[in-house]
Amino acid sequence: MTHKSAARPGIPAAKRLAQIASDLVIDHILLDVIGAIREALEGALLEQQAVEERFQIDVFLGDVAFETSFSLPGEQNPPRVRADLGLEWPTWSQSAYRSWSIGEPTSERPELVVELTLRLQRLAAVPEPAVVLAALGESRPEIAGEPLERSGITVEQAFDAEPGTATSAIEIAYQGTYRLSETVLEEPERLDGQVAPLARWIASALVRLADLELPSSPVDDSEAST
Repeated sequence: MTHKSAARPGIPAAKRLAQIASDLVIDHILLDVIGAIREALEGALLEQQAVEERFQIDVFLGDVAFETSFSLPGEQNPPRVRADLGLEWPTWSQSAYRSWSIGEPTSERPELVVELTLRLQRLAAVPEPAVVLAALGESRPEIAGEPLERSGITVEQAFDAEPGTATSAIEIAYQGTYRLSETVLEEPERLDGQVAPLARWIASALVRLADLELPSSPVDDSEAST
C-alpha cells in the first residue's frame, strides 16, 4: 500500500505529517525523524522537488518506507542535480520501539535504514564515473556520527525518438543505518543535531556536482514546469 503526500510549500510540514498520521498507524518517532530531516534539508537551503512524497507499507512484512527528493534552489524542472532520500522502518524496529514506549524491556535498539542517491542528469554525453567521484571527494555522508557506505554507481543513457539524440545520467548511492539511542527516544528534539550533518553534506555534494563542467542537454518543454 502506498500513501502519497503532495509536496505543497504552502502547507506546513507538521500539518502534512499530521494528515498522514490520521490515515495510517505510524510511530511518532518515525514522523519526528522525517520532520527533522526535512527541516534540516530546508535549513541547508535545498528545495523540495515538486513531486509527491511517498509512504509505502509492505502489506506482507509490515515494513514502512518514506521517500522524498531535494535539489538546489533555482533549478529547472527536472533539475540537473538531485538528492533522493529514503527511510525504511522495519517491522522489528517498530516492535522494539513500541515495547520501549510502554516500558517493556527490549534488547534491541530500533533503527532505520537510510538510503541516499545523488543524481546528475540531463547530460549530453555519458559521464566518466571517476570524474564524478573525484568531485565528491573522500568524505561520506553520515547521520548521528555513523557514515553511510557507498553502495553503487549507475550510469544511464536514454535515446530519444530522433535517431542520434540521447541524454545521460549518473547516480551515486549510499546506504546505512540510523540507530535511535535511548536519549533520542526520550528527547526527540535531539534529532535536529543528529541529522543536520547529513543535510549539510547533501547540500555540499549537490553544489560540487553542479559545478562539474559537463555538457548538458536542454530541458524538454514537455517536462518543464508551467
